[in-house]
Amino acid sequence: MKLDAHQHLWRYAQREYGWIGEHESALKRDFLPADLAVELERAGFDGCVAVQARQSLAETEWLLELADGYSFIRGVVGWLDLCSPELPAQLERFAPHPKLCGVRHVVQDEPDDRFMLREDFLRGIAQLKQWDLAYDILIFPRHLRVTRELVGRFPEQRFILDHMAKPPIRQAALEPWASDLRALAALPNVACKVSGLVTEADWRHWKPSDLWPYVDTALEAFGAERAMIGSDWPVCTLAASYGDAMGAMVARLGDLSAREQALVLGGSAESWYGIRP
Repeated sequence: MKLDAHQHLWRYAQREYGWIGEHESALKRDFLPADLAVELERAGFDGCVAVQARQSLAETEWLLELADGYSFIRGVVGWLDLCSPELPAQLERFAPHPKLCGVRHVVQDEPDDRFMLREDFLRGIAQLKQWDLAYDILIFPRHLRVTRELVGRFPEQRFILDHMAKPPIRQAALEPWASDLRALAALPNVACKVSGLVTEADWRHWKPSDLWPYVDTALEAFGAERAMIGSDWPVCTLAASYGDAMGAMVARLGDLSAREQALVLGGSAESWYGIRP
């Protein structure tokens, strides 16, 4: 099964999606399963993992309802309030759903760069393992060292790094991102999404080879067993079509064995998220 491990769905309302800026007006419309189904089929993917785009229990509920209605949505990474004393009740409500496979918080927008080491957040992370839920890590490169400390504190918890921590592709810089990524990858309980790269490049003038040093670094650091491809659709459409964004990354997998390619293109996402056939 070929899986797009990272994409989003929404009914657009300005008050709900304030993170979409004026220069991103192409995203200010609805993006729904029928739109995504066309892109998946055209690119030869069998399914996807839908990831939260706003920090709302209502959105988590909506995504799970969509997953019930569309079989190609194989998993949902929702939002639960990890810092709340109400988290146990939220887990009781949502975690039994067979397609809830993970939880995410938009850490990159938190003003405190050490947010992930707050006691209330740590208490929330500690509750995920009993429900067999992964935690998606959405950060910038400056957060990688704190992320390593977080991941190291919970050796039995599955973590998945989104978008390779958004490397500085536009600046054509590898360090210190690459060294910090390798240090994180040394911990065996974290995987990495090869995703979201075209929007870290020059939106108008990027070319596939701009992405490849970063893809190569991530694949070398994590290996195929801990790497998974994702489109970050529809955000990727700010810089490329779905097909071009995914094609640029798929093209770099050619040197991998058939088994390794199958892992990056779906097998790793199935394993790390516990997606059922």
